[in-house]
Amino acid sequence: MKMNDSYQLYIPTGVKAQNELFSGFGRRELMQSIAGSIMGGITAAFIWLFFQNVAFTVVAVLTGIFGSVMMTTRDQNNQSVADQIGNMIRFAGDQQIYPYRNLDEWGTKQGIYIK
Repeated sequence: MKMNDSYQLYIPTGVKAQNELFSGFGRRELMQSIAGSIMGGITAAFIWLFFQNVAFTVVAVLTGIFGSVMMTTRDQNNQSVADQIGNMIRFAGDQQIYPYRNLDEWGTKQGIYIK
């Protein structure tokens, strides 16, 4: 083998690990959407109990269904709105301040604490 031989690595884009019902929406997202739709149905049932307005109840059910599907569908970065919200919550709980001690490189001063 010669030293000037080069190898190229081909990494395909857009390869999905699981089957999808439509682009960005697979079995996992379907289960999440079903759970969200059930929550929307429960909310609509409470709306019906309190207001007994058919139009408002139907709009609440459809909003729950469409909203849950839209929130769980993944984009080209493989992130859904629900995943992004989870990442933001997890990031807010992580350590945000990293105190460190700045030592003098040449040994002429005392260390300085910086927050």
